[in-house]
Amino acid sequence: MAITIVVGNFKGGVGKTKVSVMASWELAFERNKKVLLVDMDPQGNASTLIARSTGVTEINASIFDGFKNGSLKECIVPLTDNLHMIPAQVSFKNLPKFLYANVKEEIDQVTYLKRLLDPIRDDYDYIFIDVPPTISDFSDNAMMAADYVLIILQAQELSLEGAETYVKYLQFMADNYDADIQVVGVLPVLLRPGGRVDVATIERATELFGEENVLKNVVKHQERLKAWDVTGITNKDQHDNKAHQVFIDVVDEMLEKLKHFEEAGKYEWVD
Repeated sequence: MAITIVVGNFKGGVGKTKVSVMASWELAFERNKKVLLVDMDPQGNASTLIARSTGVTEINASIFDGFKNGSLKECIVPLTDNLHMIPAQVSFKNLPKFLYANVKEEIDQVTYLKRLLDPIRDDYDYIFIDVPPTISDFSDNAMMAADYVLIILQAQELSLEGAETYVKYLQFMADNYDADIQVVGVLPVLLRPGGRVDVATIERATELFGEENVLKNVVKHQERLKAWDVTGITNKDQHDNKAHQVFIDVVDEMLEKLKHFEEAGKYEWVD
């Protein structure tokens, strides 16, 4: 059964979508895992980037169709043998209206995605969920469907506050809806490697979340990562290789943490 991970922070523009896409990519291509990327953001940036990177020029499916039809199976877009996605389109912004009009009980509203994912979990090793940076039906559903959260921390004060709020909201979801979700780690994303603000923010994050919870690997600013937004993800030269290695290292550290949780008896480890 797939281990499901939501990538989150309640501050926009911190790199959640890029990390969701790249973690999915490296697990599929470099670690030979079967991965499903679920785009829960109506802007569909994750869908656009990963489709462009795999040569998909037209996306007709939408996660909102799955919500309305009560099944996600017809929404799955196979990109490669190991990498699939469930794309989002702008119409998905109407999710709150749909839930309030069609789902009576509050607990059923926040667990709707979980119910839809359960029938397809056995088809994958990992499921990543990309969500908007808001306290909303999107984030509630993602949290209730996920086993773990990877919190993205861009090295600035508002991002740190967003991460702190995210952890507090996880506790709220646990207290009110019995959410069973564990923080697998806090991933620093640096604006300027070696910058004083970056270093100070990571030090504060270590104090807040604990040294054992802040990943040792960090995502440093690289022009190649920005270029991929235009060209799609490539692997043609040393600059591509360097950018890929950053996320391979992040994924490997995350896998070690997941294995540690499995050894504590929570989830089956995918070897």
